[in-house]
Amino acid sequence: MAAETIQGQSSTSYRPEIDVSAESTRDIDTVNKKKQQHHHHHHHHHHQHPQKKSNGEKPNSLDLSLDLSLGLDLACPASRPETPQDNLENRERIRQRLPAERLNIDDFDLLETVGTGTFARVWLARLVKRKEGQDGVYAIKILHKADVIKLKQVEHVRNEVRTLAAVSGHPFIISLISTFSDDQNLYMLLDYCPGGEVFTFLRRAHRFSERTSQFYAAEIVLILEFLHEVHGVVYRDLKPENILLDAEGHLKLVDFGFAKQLWSRETYTLCGTPEYLAPEVIHNKGHGLAVDWWALGVLIYEFIVGQPPFWDQNPMCIYEQIVQGRLRFPVNMPSTARDIVTQLCTTNPSERLGYIKGGAARVKQHPFFKDINWDDIYFRRTKGPIVPRVDSPTDTGNFEEYPDEPDSSLLTPYTKEMREKHDAMFADF
Repeated sequence: MAAETIQGQSSTSYRPEIDVSAESTRDIDTVNKKKQQHHHHHHHHHHQHPQKKSNGEKPNSLDLSLDLSLGLDLACPASRPETPQDNLENRERIRQRLPAERLNIDDFDLLETVGTGTFARVWLARLVKRKEGQDGVYAIKILHKADVIKLKQVEHVRNEVRTLAAVSGHPFIISLISTFSDDQNLYMLLDYCPGGEVFTFLRRAHRFSERTSQFYAAEIVLILEFLHEVHGVVYRDLKPENILLDAEGHLKLVDFGFAKQLWSRETYTLCGTPEYLAPEVIHNKGHGLAVDWWALGVLIYEFIVGQPPFWDQNPMCIYEQIVQGRLRFPVNMPSTARDIVTQLCTTNPSERLGYIKGGAARVKQHPFFKDINWDDIYFRRTKGPIVPRVDSPTDTGNFEEYPDEPDSSLLTPYTKEMREKHDAMFADF
């Protein structure tokens, strides 16, 4: 069966992100991240730095973690009573560590790249002037203005910032702490997740146990419930590369470049990553919040089996498989897992679990989650199944190594003409 050959290739398969929106000139964004050999001290059980693959590639999402808060007041609005208090206090603590005046990039030491995209780079950064006892560690997403304009990504960047500002504060979503800009760049200040991508751990383990898969799926269900039912936001790029682990082994969803507030409306922008696209996105007949539940089904399958259910070297063949919606399950896959994947990966969105009447509550009641205490998950009382090894606040051992930044002379300059024409669009920063 073809699955065996795919299994062997899974670490090197690349996943182009597509974005054929009205605003985009590219069909397929095939920017790949190279995984370079990066031996980082020995591993011990469960406190793991994932081994770096020598030549696997995976494409980036358009971006990694745009988490900037627009300088909005991120105190939690009254409409979000369900945000755990400790999480809010934590965000307030983070804010108080920052200088009161407007930030600029000189306030930080840029230590190491932890992610790259077509027009952005994410750095581990440290506040230069930090109070005693504070580690002052953040992630900074740097977006080059000229590239954002050239690649017609202004709307995506604005969407990302606005969405993140609205949803920051959820226990499993990256926090956008602030945004700022200068002549050439836009900056998003985010919290740093030292555990790296779930993708890296999954490729290293080949597959997760049912218990681990159930735990991660449960945290994702809570994220989707919050995005859809509290904010009406569709995420549209759910995949292991966009889910990071924090120091305790809990999930943090990053990269909101494709997120959009829809509520019950539909949208027609074709975007996402081929393996995770719902059939209605491929048919281009309009899609809504249901696409995220389809992607969750794909993700649960990938966690347990070790590769996504629809896979081919050629994206067009992936689309054919998705539209046919034929799921093949390994014989040893637990029946509750098969059942939830079947209900989530239902080709007709109006019959799809998560989108049908009852919403996320119906997903939570599925037998796959039978022994999950949802309050314990939400309040992070359940220990993460993989606790990443983190040796210091600035440890990047769980991330891949990235090639150095191109020489700034090679970057498209953001000229006076561009500034006059476009700067108003970056007012959010």
